[in-house]
Amino acid sequence: MSSLDVSRGVCALVPGLQHWLENACYMVRVVDAASPRDKDGRRVLLATEIGHATHRDILINLIDGAPSLVAAANGLPARVAFGLEDMGFAFALIAELARPASVPAVGDAASAHLMRLAARVARSDATVLIQGDTGTGKEGMARFLHAQSGRAAHDFIAVNCAALPETMMEAMLFGHRKGSFTGAAQSSDGLFLAADGGTLFLDEIAELPLALQAKLLRALQEGEVLPVGATHPVPVNVRIVAACNRNLAEEVSGGRFREDLYWRLNVMPLELRPLTERRGDIGAIAAAMLLRQQDMAKDRFVWPTAAALDKLAAHGWPGNARELGNVLQRALVLRDGDRIDAGDLHISGTPQPLRIVPAAPLAAAEPILLRDVTRHSKLEAVRIALRETDGHRAAAARKLGISERTLRYRLAEMRELAA
Repeated sequence: MSSLDVSRGVCALVPGLQHWLENACYMVRVVDAASPRDKDGRRVLLATEIGHATHRDILINLIDGAPSLVAAANGLPARVAFGLEDMGFAFALIAELARPASVPAVGDAASAHLMRLAARVARSDATVLIQGDTGTGKEGMARFLHAQSGRAAHDFIAVNCAALPETMMEAMLFGHRKGSFTGAAQSSDGLFLAADGGTLFLDEIAELPLALQAKLLRALQEGEVLPVGATHPVPVNVRIVAACNRNLAEEVSGGRFREDLYWRLNVMPLELRPLTERRGDIGAIAAAMLLRQQDMAKDRFVWPTAAALDKLAAHGWPGNARELGNVLQRALVLRDGDRIDAGDLHISGTPQPLRIVPAAPLAAAEPILLRDVTRHSKLEAVRIALRETDGHRAAAARKLGISERTLRYRLAEMRELAA
């Protein structure tokens, strides 16, 4: 949990800021602006208290008129000026300006509680299983666990299991010896050994084939891996953080995931709720994303209006934070004025159930093979699902009832047909 000093003058001017920062997972200390400070400490001060500020601090000013944000530069602290109408988003900006890069954006009290729990989990070496919908921030949580752990000085290696070529999965995870298979001109350590001493993040763990799940189980139980083509196992000291966007217990019940591996992974379970269930995080995540998406060295920071924030808060966000990021980036590019207004937010409606569109009659000039009809029907269903989810692959896969890996295979087929 990050600590942040706030001057008594700030608390008197904007008393709600302290409560917001505490919900944003900060430990707030109220101090006198002139009091002694920690060497690397950061403070939120009034603009009139600039004489006590360092370049790490944030100065605030309550004004009438358009809000502004000036980034820290040339030894001067960051400055945030805002009026009553923009106060809520200004609080979110202040929290995200002070937040370390390894800590996810938080503005909801329940999310702050989860982050405090995650910080306690991070200090152990226990295996962690993170479950949540696509776009809820599973990798961000995994990076936080690593940064807060005793392994932070070592590597954090992230791998998407669904993106690994199925024929190369074992060699990529556990390594291989020279000549162990066609094309193995050199030996390779593999991802487990690359993360030795640090953290290995296995995203979309449910996509691992059952045969490879057995080998992963042994690696977790014995603390060693057997590279492809090797005769002796190699010790490895790595912490595993796994993630899944499906209910892994249901995958076990369906025979698609090993029960023994599930219990080995599910030592410290963390559940990330959809964005629609943590409305307080929307403003915080929007602030963090707008800070990342804008270069304040070139242009002044673009603020959303209160109407735009209301529109963001009212949306259901089936694509979670990833969809929110897309909406904000489009608004920055396509906005009509100096600020992002509600009309600049092009938000798609909730995806509707897949419509079955009758295929056009096929000309009978050539013989029609049943396998070709089936194949083209599947690809047409993929096109419809992608169109109705605005190209969101995870939502399209859910709509079709297939995994994202299978969807990628179908997309590759479509590209081959188009070539």
